[in-house]
Amino acid sequence: MAEWKDGIAKIVLPTPFAVGDVNVFVVKGDRLTLVDVGPKTEEAWEALNIQLKDLELTINDIEQVVLTHHHPDHAGLLEFFPSSIDVYGHWLNERWLFRTEAFLKAHDAFYYELFTKLGIPEQYLALIPLLKKSLRYSCNRSLTGELTEGDKPPGLDNWTVIETPGHAQSHIGLFREKDGVYIAGDHLLAHISPNPLLEPPLPGKIERPKPQLQYNESLKKLLPLPIQLVYTGHGDEIYDVNELIEKRLARQHDRAMHVRKWLETEALTVFEICQRLFPAVYERELSLTISETIAQLDYLHSLGEIYINKEQKAFVYTAVK
Repeated sequence: MAEWKDGIAKIVLPTPFAVGDVNVFVVKGDRLTLVDVGPKTEEAWEALNIQLKDLELTINDIEQVVLTHHHPDHAGLLEFFPSSIDVYGHWLNERWLFRTEAFLKAHDAFYYELFTKLGIPEQYLALIPLLKKSLRYSCNRSLTGELTEGDKPPGLDNWTVIETPGHAQSHIGLFREKDGVYIAGDHLLAHISPNPLLEPPLPGKIERPKPQLQYNESLKKLLPLPIQLVYTGHGDEIYDVNELIEKRLARQHDRAMHVRKWLETEALTVFEICQRLFPAVYERELSLTISETIAQLDYLHSLGEIYINKEQKAFVYTAVK
């Protein structure tokens, strides 16, 4: 049952995704705000309305939505909201929420070129259009206004926006300094480390982002902040924030160095490394597993631990001796 705690009420909604339930938050302020909304499903819509009723609220009482990021399990249910409601988030939400034909074509073209560089066999090219399958749980909405580093959302003067790219290029968190409360979206989760997901190049750019490097920097960005409590996008709240961040960074480093050991004795493509890292699921979850594999290689390359041979169509990775 949803209930208030220090002006925040956590609402738990079902999703059709492997990650399970998603958390969204009603936040009191000069404008009653919903942070994230859940996926575009009837089940999520029903659960949201039931839990708002627990708070003696209805959808019509919500004055605005703030998105931590664009992923369908956090933004899709906007499709069911009144068109008059204000929606705020990072500007990079827009290309995913209000998708144009040009963006969708560019998305697939990026992956066709990338799959070749990764050494992914031709029979997997047919999966590229399916990489967008989760978007059926997303919405077709535009942002009312954009939020960037240091902003305070309308009507939420106690909350400050912190840009935390990595899991998504559009990712932000909200920090309330007076009591150290942080609404983190998927940037920091208690039970798992969020996947640093690949995205096509940002508007006006040619090179793809390197989400693992961004994610690590975004984690480090939180360390100096006096955070006492983290409300997460999935699962339980977090209290030992800095301890968990250090644990996440150390584990990611160890995972990358494990990959480096393979590259000391043989040269491998991204796909070959992916098969070793995820032998049971790489075909079923190709997008996620390839993202995770590239993440480790981007990290190793940033440390100068590996060399990339780009002379062939498929790039080949070896350890620097």
